Amino acid sequence: MLKLLGAALVLFACGLAGFGVARGYSRRPLELRGLRAALQMLETEIIYTATPLAEAVERVAARAEPRIAPLFARSGEELRAMSGCSAREAWERGLAAFYPATALKPADLAILRQLGTSLGVSDRQDQSKHLHLAMEQLGLEMNKAAREAERQVKLWNYLGFLGGLAVILLLY
Repeated sequence: MLKLLGAALVLFACGLAGFGVARGYSRRPLELRGLRAALQMLETEIIYTATPLAEAVERVAARAEPRIAPLFARSGEELRAMSGCSAREAWERGLAAFYPATALKPADLAILRQLGTSLGVSDRQDQSKHLHLAMEQLGLEMNKAAREAERQVKLWNYLGFLGGLAVILLLY
């Protein structure tokens, strides 16, 4: 009876580990889609309503998906704090707080960092170009991530349970 309980726990733990890895693959396309939508909102705030950057970022934070909002909320807080930091530094601080809790890859972070270099330093039309470029690049990454998730999610779900079965067979 104790062996059976131990085997069930091993199988359950390995299955959960597989689900955890698979969840990371399935989260990335969703996060990239949310980032694109948030950047579109930011563009609207900057270009069409001519909202100051700090206020625009905070408005986006209020309307963005809950997974994405912390990036914009933190950047807006940094801009509003009047600590003397530039928009780029505020964006970097927002990214530093946001990135570790995401399923994003370093390539995604590089796109967002590149965007940060142009925020608040040029006119509205130039910022629009930079936002469009970032949205296009995130769109390409989103398509890659969706294809990768399609393959990897099933693999890791099955691999977790099959790995658990292999451990059980090796132990008994």
